[in-house]
Amino acid sequence: MDEPQARDDICRVGRSLFERGYVHATAGNISVRLADGYLITPTDACLGTLQPERLARLDAQGQQVAGDRASKTIALHRQIYEASASTAAPARCVIHTHSTHLVGCSLQADTAAGGQLAPDAQLLPPITPYFVMKVGRVPHIPYHRPGDPAAAALVAQTITRYATQGSPVRAVMLARLGPNVWHDTPAAAMAVLEELEETARLWLLCQPRPTPLSEPQIEQLRQTFGAQW
Repeated sequence: MDEPQARDDICRVGRSLFERGYVHATAGNISVRLADGYLITPTDACLGTLQPERLARLDAQGQQVAGDRASKTIALHRQIYEASASTAAPARCVIHTHSTHLVGCSLQADTAAGGQLAPDAQLLPPITPYFVMKVGRVPHIPYHRPGDPAAAALVAQTITRYATQGSPVRAVMLARLGPNVWHDTPAAAMAVLEELEETARLWLLCQPRPTPLSEPQIEQLRQTFGAQW
C-alpha cells in the first residue's frame, strides 16, 4: 500500500468506526506500516474527523518527521509490527479501540480474577465458527496504565509465544482498556475488530453463557477453512 492510499484508508476507516460507535470522543488510534516508516493518527484526535494531511508520519526508527503529534500508542504498535512480522499473521495495519462490549467482557473477567489475570488468559472462548476463523484466540493482557512500556513488551512476548505454539494471533485485549487488532490493510483490520466486538456482544447477551465449540468442531474449521486456533 502506498502512502497516499494509506492516508485515505486510515481516515475512511476511522470515520466508519466512529459513526458506528466502535470508538467515541478521542479514544482509539490507527496506524499503518509503510516501506520506510509509519503513519499513525495524532494524539487526542477524533477518528471521525481525521484529515489525511495531518496524520503523523514517522521514520523507520519511530521518530516523527511530519504531521500532528503522534499518538503515544505508536510504541505499542511498533512492538506489534515487529513481533508479528515472522508469524503467519503479520501486521501491516493496527487498530486500537475502546469498544463497549469488549471492554465490558474485560471488566467482568478482570474483576472475577481479582485483578490478577492468568498469564495464559484469553478474553473469549470459541463460541462461533466465524470468531474462530476470522479472529482466533485473543490473549487477555493484564492491566497496565495507558502507554506503559511494560504492556507493549508483554504484548510482543505474547504474540511470539502464541506463534511458537502454532496459534498466531491477530488481536490482543488490554485489560480494562481495549483491543488491538491487526491485518494487512485498515479495511481488513476493521473486519477483525467487527467480528471480535460482535462476539463480545453475543457473550454478554447470552444467559446462561453459551458453551464453546468442541475440539472436533474446531478441527473441522482448521481442515476446511485454514482456521488457526
